[in-house]
Parts: sequence; structure tokens; C-alpha cells
Amino acid sequence: MKAIFYFLSITIVIISCTSSDETISDTDSCVEQIWFEDADNDGLGNPDISQMSCEQPEGYVANNNDDIDEVIRDESLIFRPGEQEVYLLNETEANYAFFLYTPRMYDENNDEEYPLIIFLHGVGGRGDGLTPETLNRVSNNGPTSLIKTNQWDPPTPMIVVSPQSPDFWDADRLHTYIKYLIDNLKIDISRIYMTGNSMGGRGTFDYISTYGDNSYPVAVVPIAGWSEINDGIPFRNVALWAFHGDMDASVDVRGSIDMVNAINTAEPKIKARLTIFPESGHGVWPGVYNGRGMGMESQDYDPFDMNIYEWMLMHKKN
Repeated sequence: MKAIFYFLSITIVIISCTSSDETISDTDSCVEQIWFEDADNDGLGNPDISQMSCEQPEGYVANNNDDIDEVIRDESLIFRPGEQEVYLLNETEANYAFFLYTPRMYDENNDEEYPLIIFLHGVGGRGDGLTPETLNRVSNNGPTSLIKTNQWDPPTPMIVVSPQSPDFWDADRLHTYIKYLIDNLKIDISRIYMTGNSMGGRGTFDYISTYGDNSYPVAVVPIAGWSEINDGIPFRNVALWAFHGDMDASVDVRGSIDMVNAINTAEPKIKARLTIFPESGHGVWPGVYNGRGMGMESQDYDPFDMNIYEWMLMHKKN
């Protein structure tokens, strides 16, 4: 009788332990779900930056912004492929007035997408964008000027936009503007590029410094620019090629040197390049944009060995 009771006691203990272990296992288990980074705190996450977790990580949300229903088409845009269109402020849903060039083969009725270059003007291009005369200040430099004078000949067809800012470029406003362009133009979002001269060079630095991996461009070309931040970490996944004149009296050449050094110290995926023109002042950008400055650069820095459009197109986002 004692033996039977002892056997039953052992059995009860074993069953009790098994039940307890199963309860602990159920408590520790969870159902993971995907969360998307919400850097701008608008409640919609970045579909390209996500992580799996049982609980919501700080700065992440459950829904992303890759929803076609959230794309609002701007019916005020009229495309004339091969021509540079002028859109004043308030004529479209965009938050800037801008010049827009689409390649001759651009067709809204097919699936062909094109690389995009965003040109940021300098101080001389500033304006409110309310009149053609004011906006025309933007067309005197950069790719916009080359298009205007029939000198635009990139290695592959590209869309070119040149917005006008009334003051220093604002990174958040630029980010919203680029999203507007993506929603309304046939853009290959893996090949978006940005360049700017002087104040536009700073705008280029500031935009990537602010958005880092969440920025749209994969490669940027600031000319005679500078940065107030000098932090290279946001540029680790963005290719950069800076240009400057060594005798620039408006924006000291250290503006580009310090920024490129900071980027390369952060060990970027692609080493930042710096080309400096000896005995040159502030206005070195025409020779960069039209390529005629090749061979005039200092041998102490990176060579100007290809036009910037070929270099841009070497880079593509995954």
C-alpha cells in the first residue's frame, strides 16, 4: 500500500512540474511583427527601414508610407518632353517654384523611369517664385543653365528640377518637395542625385546631414559649399564629390575640406572625393557643370577625371 502511494506521489509531482514548465514557455513566447522607422513622427514609417519585434520599438510604427492610396497626383503639371517648363509658386501643389526638364522620350503612358537631378541654386538665385522674372534667376547656373543654352548632354536621359528658395535651403522642406516629385514624375528612385553651388552646396550638405539614410539622393555634388555640422556619419551610405577653389574669399575652402575629412573619418561605404582648383575664387561651378574644368585641378586632391553626371550615374541605391 505504501508503495502504491509513493508511486502516485511521484507521478503527481512529475505532472505538476511539466505543467509548470509549459506555463513558463507560453509566457515567454510572442508573435513578432514588422515595424517601420518613423523619423519625422508623422505616424507613417519608412518602408525601407524596418525591424521585427514583439513590442513596438521607440521611433517605429506599424504602418508604412508605401501606400499607393496616399499618392496625390498633381493635375496641374503639364509635361512637354525635351523642354524646360516653368512652374511658379502656387501654380502646382509643390512647396517651391521650380524649373522642370523631362527628356524627349519621356512618356506618361509607359513604364520607363528616369534618373533625377535636383539642382540647388546659390544666393544669387533666391526669390519668392511668384513671377517668371524672379524664377529666372535660377536658370543662370548648373544643369538648368546648360539646358537653357542647349548644352545639356548627359550620358543617359535624366529629369532635372531646379527649385527656388527665398532663403537658405530648409532640409525638411526639401524632403517634402522630393516626395512630391516622386509622386508626380516617372523617377527611378534608386537614382536620385543632388548638387548645388555656394548656398546650394550648403543646402546639399544640410539635407544629407539632417536625413542621413532616410535622404533620397544616392550621390551628391556640393560646389563651393560648407556645413555648420561637420558630422560625417549621415553620409556613410551617400556618395559625395565636393569641389572648391583654394582662394575662395566668400566661402573658405576649409568648408569643403573639413566636411570631406569628417565623412571619410566616419568610414563611408564609398570614400568621399574632394577636388580643389588652385588659384581659384568662389565661382568655380561653371567649369564643374560643363566639364571644362577638367585638367585644371590641384594634383594634391582627387582628380577631375570624369564629368559629374557620369560619376553620379555610377551610384544606385539597393
